[in-house]
Amino acid sequence: MNKEAAVKMEIIELKAKAAQIRMDLLQMIHRAKAGHTGGSLSNADILTALYYRVMNLDPARPKWEDRDRFIASKGHAVESLWCILADRGFFPKEELETFSQFGTRLIGHPNNKVPGIEMNTGALGHGLAISVGMALASKRDGRGYRVFCLMGDGEQAEGSVWEAAMAGAHYKLDNLVGIIDRNGLQISGSTEEVMGLDPLDEKWAAFGWHVISIDGNDMEQLVDTLEAAPTVPGKPTLIIANTVKAKGISFAENVPHWHHHVPSDEELAKALAELSAVLAGYQQEGQVR
Repeated sequence: MNKEAAVKMEIIELKAKAAQIRMDLLQMIHRAKAGHTGGSLSNADILTALYYRVMNLDPARPKWEDRDRFIASKGHAVESLWCILADRGFFPKEELETFSQFGTRLIGHPNNKVPGIEMNTGALGHGLAISVGMALASKRDGRGYRVFCLMGDGEQAEGSVWEAAMAGAHYKLDNLVGIIDRNGLQISGSTEEVMGLDPLDEKWAAFGWHVISIDGNDMEQLVDTLEAAPTVPGKPTLIIANTVKAKGISFAENVPHWHHHVPSDEELAKALAELSAVLAGYQQEGQVR
């Protein structure tokens, strides 16, 4: 579906879609008894904005040369991405039932044997360098596609991130958009306790990037910011998306062990009830509007 022909989803529809994706990924993780739950829940709004509104994609032509590229550098939080790619039609939704099972394509990190996945990722710190190369290729080939790279905040401790940041600015890659899922938690605790990052915005700006800080769980802000990129000619854009780990589940939000916690039957039922109520509210709001 080319951007020009796409039907633009209203913000309320995007919020409803994100709630549904959260429900889908929780059920998938529960069924597989494996997965990175907290980060997939925190990035669900970001990915929903990208895949249903912002990026120029065609699921029927996953290798279309002029498609926008997405690299999930925080590859362990792939569950939201699998659910969205299936929902967009890159592969059958029934395949989600094979997640993390023997012989599946849908493993615990992005796998480029699956349509819609550009690169295998998971070893943190590699995604931005890949994205720099893709954005540079777009420039040199005279194509107009953009490259979006989603990173974790704990990932910012990797030196290769900053090498890629320096290269992105050096080559004036204004078709490159880096996004940091700034939920403040990583597997071993608070990012600021493990390896202090602040002032993160000033560090990226010092490396030559145009930096924007937003609420990464606010759909309006996400759409406005992502659609506007690039905003400064000759500069790559870095979006610090301030999110809540395990967003959408009241009893799991900002709880460190939900980084890769598999919900129990009781926790799943409670979480789905919360999200179902949220989804119903959005659906009702959409009808009223």
